[in-house]
Amino acid sequence: MPSPVAETPAAPSAQAIAHFEGTLAYETDCWDVNHAMTTGQRDFVLLDVRGPEAYARGHVPGAINLPQGKIVESRMREFADGTLFVTYCAGPHCNGATRGAIRLARLGRPAKIMIGGVTGWLDEGFALATAA
Repeated sequence: MPSPVAETPAAPSAQAIAHFEGTLAYETDCWDVNHAMTTGQRDFVLLDVRGPEAYARGHVPGAINLPQGKIVESRMREFADGTLFVTYCAGPHCNGATRGAIRLARLGRPAKIMIGGVTGWLDEGFALATAA
């Protein structure tokens, strides 16, 4: 009898490649965001979509606080068309980053989610900034 892991067969390689490569169109990770920001390759806007209080307690350095409910057309006009946005929230237990990315996509804005959020950022050993 196979284990619960092997009970459902793995997808054929071509399907697996399409699936796994496809996820990279929707998400990035904390390591890649940190690398881009610390090496001057920042070609995206990082949005912390949590509330102002959570942002003030600790956020990814360089992130803009824009709670997902405030991602509206009038606010997004501040950014050039085609700007890539990366959203994050508290962590894998939070769907705020997904909600923010959905709002951006509905406005025709390119968006990805930083998987792991604040929890992932800290797990990687990166420091948070706090509001002064």
